[in-house]
Amino acid sequence: MSDGSEKGVTTVKQNVCVIPDLTIKDLLSAIPAHCFKRSALRSSLYIVYDLVVISGIYKTATYLDTLISPEHISLPHPLLYPAARLSLWAGYTFWTGLFATGLWVIAHECGHQAFSESKLINNSVGWVLHSALGVPYHSWRITHAKHHASTGHMTQDQVFVPKTRSQLGLPAFDPTKEDILGSSVSDEVMKELKEALGDSPIGATIGAATYLLGGWPAYLIRNASGQKRYPKGTNHFNPDAVMFAPHQRESIILSDIGIVLWLAGIAGSIYTYGFSTVFRLYLAPYLWVNHWLVLITFLQHTDPLLPHYRASEFTFPRGALATLDRTLLGGCGSIMGWIGGHATHGISETHVLHHVSSKIPHYNAWEASDALRKRLEQAGIKLEGAPGGWGEVYRVFKECKFVEDEGNILFYKNSSGLAATRPAFTDGSASDSGIEIDKI
Repeated sequence: MSDGSEKGVTTVKQNVCVIPDLTIKDLLSAIPAHCFKRSALRSSLYIVYDLVVISGIYKTATYLDTLISPEHISLPHPLLYPAARLSLWAGYTFWTGLFATGLWVIAHECGHQAFSESKLINNSVGWVLHSALGVPYHSWRITHAKHHASTGHMTQDQVFVPKTRSQLGLPAFDPTKEDILGSSVSDEVMKELKEALGDSPIGATIGAATYLLGGWPAYLIRNASGQKRYPKGTNHFNPDAVMFAPHQRESIILSDIGIVLWLAGIAGSIYTYGFSTVFRLYLAPYLWVNHWLVLITFLQHTDPLLPHYRASEFTFPRGALATLDRTLLGGCGSIMGWIGGHATHGISETHVLHHVSSKIPHYNAWEASDALRKRLEQAGIKLEGAPGGWGEVYRVFKECKFVEDEGNILFYKNSSGLAATRPAFTDGSASDSGIEIDKI
């Protein structure tokens, strides 16, 4: 997106997003048949692998900890010993959290029935793994399935639903001073929006950090960033919550039991080993897991390039393709990019494929993604975003502020009221707002 300003109006040259007109058959037929095969044994081996790696990280940290003393190494100042020990265990929490996110991903696959051919095995393994990571398995499985069915739908999607101009209490849209698609805006309106939304680097940094650290529990407990039409107090622990059906009540209660056992385990461990030990070995890595979960999913579904749909323009293929693949930690170099994808089982790198067919296990998703990308390229669609990391979260957080109350295909606008992207149709039809869309 490039911009220019003249006579009190700022105009930008926007990116073009091809609105898909593909069927689900078009997408699934591009994927090799063997990619759909699920194996309980092979999936289980990845659980074992993740646990072995995490155990290895722990053993390495405890061994190195014994060497941080004057008897083994000479440091120029006594305070450097506790500083070295703090750095060592900070590294332990980071790497353990990253690979524990891999366990989270496998539990997530259980919820999609991608772990094995058996629903009983899938739900049993998923309940154990997710409960151990503080996740109400069935509750989240149910709402997550709704998210997959309605990704990018303004009134049906369950998470990362954009706030509209009116929901944020912004000045009403004025067609004489700004373009509905966000290609131009007057200086007067831009000033009003910036004052209302804020555009400081410090504010964006604090907002992004708060989102990463508290976004996941806030979503579970009070539906933060979730569907706006749900009543206040909606959460994932109430069997009578609006997003659950009556026949799902027992599953929600079972999920709550898992959380109670998890909390009891933490409390018992703190009583036995002390808070500092439990925080260092489990709670800090747990916070990293939550951080990675929010970072990955936020960047998969939030970007100025991605459309959101109201009911008249939504289809399942359009929703499935309203997401991005990103290389996790790719901004830190190719080696860190490989580690990020390896540790988290490609959940960030193969996410578009995952939305097209969520029953494909992660070990087949790489090949399936390559095949799907070739089909999408034939339709002029490329869904690869910038590498996932803190810098990208900051950029997206600044650029994605609100969407308009009008229109059925929406793109985020920034605090200036400008949108980086506009829709285009392969058949040259008009947009929902009556604006002529280029034929491409």
